[in-house]
Amino acid sequence: MIKIIDYKAGNAPSVLHAAARLGHEPEFARGAGDLEGATHIILPGVGSAKATMDSLREMGLMHPLEEAVLREKVLFLGVCVGLQILFEHSEEEDTGCLGWLKGRVVKFDASKVRVPQMGWNEVRFVKDTPCGDKGGFFYFVNSYHAKPADGADLWGVADYEGEFTAAVNRGNIYGTQFHVEKSGEAGLALLNRFLTLGRGA
Repeated sequence: MIKIIDYKAGNAPSVLHAAARLGHEPEFARGAGDLEGATHIILPGVGSAKATMDSLREMGLMHPLEEAVLREKVLFLGVCVGLQILFEHSEEEDTGCLGWLKGRVVKFDASKVRVPQMGWNEVRFVKDTPCGDKGGFFYFVNSYHAKPADGADLWGVADYEGEFTAAVNRGNIYGTQFHVEKSGEAGLALLNRFLTLGRGA
């Protein structure tokens, strides 16, 4: 059962539409009980880390998410801000985040690059995962990027006047800084590989 967290700062309808186009049957999760029975959870993100964390608390999803992802090892994909809040802290509004991965989120240096980064960028996957490691061009909209404390969590990198974290993975937890649902064939292929993980296992 595929659950897509639908909160006021997110873009859950776009992700649900993408998953449905791929032949899956996703459902929205809008409350604490909606994650029961999930095999895959997606947390889309647009807007700020603080707004995302506030929404998860208001929806009563903090404990159910931890129970599902950290204890039951349900497959999880965080997209854009959904990746950023996996870490301990974000510079954006000095926000404490989930802390599932060690590290922090920092802003791009506006004296060196245009902020936010908007557009297509090439991603190079630097470790093998069950979700696949096919590189290509993906679509980004971000002012902040993660700096994992543990290099083993780094899944993919891209360059924006310097290398930055484009994707992360630890066990059942995946995150993409790019928008899989807006990244054409490459994004949909990656999303489909994630959504078919665990089948037949």
